Amino acid sequence: MNTMLTSSVEGKSDKENTKSENLTEYLIEAIVGGDIEPGSKISEPELAKRFEVSRGPLREAIMRVEGLGLIERIPHVGAKVITFSAEKLLELYSVREALEGMAARLAARHITEEELNGLEDVLFRHSKHIDDVEGASYFHQHGDFDFHYRIIKASRNSKLVSLLCNELYHLLRMYRYQSPRAQSRPKEALREHEFILQAIRNRDEELAEMLMRRHISGSRKLIEQQISM
Repeated sequence: MNTMLTSSVEGKSDKENTKSENLTEYLIEAIVGGDIEPGSKISEPELAKRFEVSRGPLREAIMRVEGLGLIERIPHVGAKVITFSAEKLLELYSVREALEGMAARLAARHITEEELNGLEDVLFRHSKHIDDVEGASYFHQHGDFDFHYRIIKASRNSKLVSLLCNELYHLLRMYRYQSPRAQSRPKEALREHEFILQAIRNRDEELAEMLMRRHISGSRKLIEQQISM
């Protein structure tokens, strides 16, 4: 293949990859935020027309979002946004309790001073938000503004990061955004986060794990109460 043709093919491939990544990000945020409702069918023709893209990048984006567990394929129906069931939700929290407990233990061992300062900054922002809304809600952001996300990253365990920051993370965000606010306990959650951070700062691995597990267990119990009502 000559240089000009190679360059043309690579340029087209880069554009398609960018389109696919943009579509992936759009679908994730639209599903997590509820703009595309649970149980909704994903229409490839509609999305292709809306974003003026070919089916190739679109199908790749849908496959990526399916890999994150936000979309499922139903025989003779096609791709649909997942709907949370009580069983799936409790399973998710049980897995989180075990894995994030381990992440907190490892973070207490490996975390840097810079990362500790970053966590303190996150909790300061969270505290300010709670004051601003008079305790009505917690500060739900993702990525570097998420307390749990930063601790998982600080664990330095690539498998934990892959499971919790990729495969399960957006499912959790979807639940956070779309769950009834009655299940929220912002002031208690902030206080528990502060205790977890102190244990990690003190390099107390056992305490960090225990406090993280207890924190997530408390959230799971709130969900169980909501389900039983």
